[in-house]
Amino acid sequence: MKLTILIYCPDQKGIINAVTNFLYIKGGNIVYLDQHVDKETGIFFMRLESEFQNAPKLSELRTDFESDLVMPFQMQWRFYEHGNKPKMAIFVSKYDHCLYDLLGRYNSGELQVEIPFILSNHNDLSHVAEQFKIPFHHVPVSKAIKTEAEQTQIRLLKAHHVDFIVLARYMQIINTPLIRAYTNKIINIHHSFLPAFAGAKPYHAAFKRGVKIIGATSHYVTKELDAGPIIAQDVTPVSHAHSIKDFIAKGRDLEKIVLSNAVRLHVARKTMVYNNKTVIFT
Repeated sequence: MKLTILIYCPDQKGIINAVTNFLYIKGGNIVYLDQHVDKETGIFFMRLESEFQNAPKLSELRTDFESDLVMPFQMQWRFYEHGNKPKMAIFVSKYDHCLYDLLGRYNSGELQVEIPFILSNHNDLSHVAEQFKIPFHHVPVSKAIKTEAEQTQIRLLKAHHVDFIVLARYMQIINTPLIRAYTNKIINIHHSFLPAFAGAKPYHAAFKRGVKIIGATSHYVTKELDAGPIIAQDVTPVSHAHSIKDFIAKGRDLEKIVLSNAVRLHVARKTMVYNNKTVIFT
């Protein structure tokens, strides 16, 4: 058995020693350990991986960990057993570049996930789901039926035991009930011009301003639109020689790369969220 353990708690002496000694006593061999202290908030973060030759029962390990360490150190913690692929639902609208990229990486085995279904507020990309032999659900969304649509989404997510959601250019605002059900488990992608170049045509606006770099940002979704904890970002240079089409093409390439990086980090349990910020372990 191999476990990934994520921990954060008030910074204090003896945390690393206590955790590593606990795992040693339980027969664990630590193969990775990284930690970070946020000096401003006084919070300690740690990610470690431990292998067990004679694996104890996971339920017993959790119980002992909680009584021996969690309560004394006031820890927030998660155990993740290797080999269990998380279930990832993909939400999409009409743009297909991020969807194709994610499905290509999934098909090649690069993304170690299960994809129970693809959901869209339009029928335009149903053929993509069919091509990759993944169930497709069309859930129309309008102002009049938005609440009912989101209830349908939540029912589908729960029925398929979905662990997290990726918005692969899903052009709808996510409401509070879904965010509450999947806190820090909904990953979005957008161009980094927000909020400076908000609106339907950000690349056109950026082109008119003569920007010298364009970028993309992937983040967890919160109630504050496009203001959630950032997981991954990247930029690429542009110049006066590039057209609006060049801007859009470069931007879409970045969106694919940044979104897939964010998903990869989330799946590998390398992200921790605290106070609307992320700690990203390498």
